[in-house]
Amino acid sequence: MNQYALLLLPSANRVYADAAVDLSLAELEIFGSVLTEPLTDLVPTVIQGVPYVTFGTGSLTERDLAYLSNASAAYALFERRGELLAPLPMARRDRFDDDLLTIQKYAGKTNEQFTKLLLNVTLLARADTAALLDGRLRVLDPLCGRGTTLNQVLMYGHDAAGIDLDGKDYEAYHGFLRTYLQRKRIKHKIEEGPVRREHKVVARRLTARVGDARAESSLTLDVVNTDTVRALEFFKPRTFDALVADAPYGVHHGSTGPKGLRRDPLDLLAEAAPVWAALLRPGGALGLSWNVHVARRDDAVGLLTDAGLTVREGGPYDRLRHRVDQSILRDILVATKPL
Repeated sequence: MNQYALLLLPSANRVYADAAVDLSLAELEIFGSVLTEPLTDLVPTVIQGVPYVTFGTGSLTERDLAYLSNASAAYALFERRGELLAPLPMARRDRFDDDLLTIQKYAGKTNEQFTKLLLNVTLLARADTAALLDGRLRVLDPLCGRGTTLNQVLMYGHDAAGIDLDGKDYEAYHGFLRTYLQRKRIKHKIEEGPVRREHKVVARRLTARVGDARAESSLTLDVVNTDTVRALEFFKPRTFDALVADAPYGVHHGSTGPKGLRRDPLDLLAEAAPVWAALLRPGGALGLSWNVHVARRDDAVGLLTDAGLTVREGGPYDRLRHRVDQSILRDILVATKPL
């Protein structure tokens, strides 16, 4: 049994930094399910005054290292050899500079490390877990806001799609993406405009190819400014490998119904969950984070189950809850669509 130490990435957000160790322990346990051998004795450890997460396992293969390199808080990984720490090579999937994730600053932005964690635990729940490293996936954020999750999907080299009702967020993301790609001199093609049906504007849509459009490596991005419960009007069923959503934490939850803007997130989830489930391919996974102060976990589990999804519960999946501030206690649900 070999011993290893993972140095955690510093977090600019103090509150998230306080939760990062416990979240990393749960995330690493989930990663352990796809490694050659499971991880044992996962614990926080202070070595020479510096905090690490340490664990034991067999000799890590090149593929094992590739998985662990993409843990959300992984900064550096060492093999412990007595009193010495021997650095191991990191193999992150990053396709772009990290400022794609960090440059945007605005009130309510989700912490980038948490966004990566949410995406990781969702992709690792899919029937084809190897696709996290090898595949080309299509991932939808049905409550995409200003695109933090979309950017992380692109960073991983997957195709991204998003839906959001807020026109200002849609415009802000469009402006950011165009400026970023131009400033970085990344080849791209962006098209944006209204979607018309029966001579009426029903939505706005942003589509982009990132990279040389003639190359297979170029990525696609597709964002629609509309209500998430109308997603099947714009995307075909069973065309996404994963759905990842970080629900807004205030009273407005990004969708309108017959009675106007929804104030209860469970009302939104009740209507949206069957739509989201229909968009998933068999074997696909959904990851949802939300504020448990406005919606009980058991209620959310029931709605996802009613939509035909199987919620992952127990073990590390029950240890992903953490405090964001005094009024927000955030939790994660991961669910899969049967094959």
